[in-house]
Amino acid sequence: MPLETGRTERTGVVLAGGHSTRFGQRDKAVADLAGTPMIRRVVDRLEPLVDELVINCRDEQVSAIETPLDGGPDVMFAVDPVPDRGPMAGIMTGLRAATGEYAAVVACDMPFVDPDLIAHLFDRAAGHGAAVPRLDDQWFQTTQAVYRAAPMAAACERALERDERKVIEPLFDLDYVVVDEAEIRDQAPLSTFENVNTREEFEAAARRLANDGTDH
Repeated sequence: MPLETGRTERTGVVLAGGHSTRFGQRDKAVADLAGTPMIRRVVDRLEPLVDELVINCRDEQVSAIETPLDGGPDVMFAVDPVPDRGPMAGIMTGLRAATGEYAAVVACDMPFVDPDLIAHLFDRAAGHGAAVPRLDDQWFQTTQAVYRAAPMAAACERALERDERKVIEPLFDLDYVVVDEAEIRDQAPLSTFENVNTREEFEAAARRLANDGTDH
């Protein structure tokens, strides 16, 4: 339901601007994962939960990413004005393009992202600057989290100006909620955070999808 003319409630931001250096020559975002390009899997999982979708990437990636998204939900591209500044800069660029007050940010290499967890993170973020999962090993899942778009974008800009590169740094400028492992497990399996960085991980994920017909 629109908040006002030109604005939406919720945005999905998919981060795809990395160089896939551990994956090989091909951009992993568009690699065919058990019959569906990986970025399309992420987009399709987010689409029912949001009012708009934003893809953050480098300028030279746009045409290649458009092809696997053809026939799917409408997306807009938020191109990094300065490439290769890392995921924090990608989050900032994607959130600046968002018209939703809150945005779910998910990396394109998380094909098992669970919609139930994302919906829960939207609920938990309400009235706060962010809702960020944290597993018991104390690792923050900053690239599968929900942020209040404008404050997080501004916090990322300030962190980049300080030459910070860790995505956790902007959180310290926000009133953020930690969603711990027990709470996560009530909503989704931990495979929601599984990411695909190498060919071996990609092939393992493809076998799971092909063999059992499930996404977990």
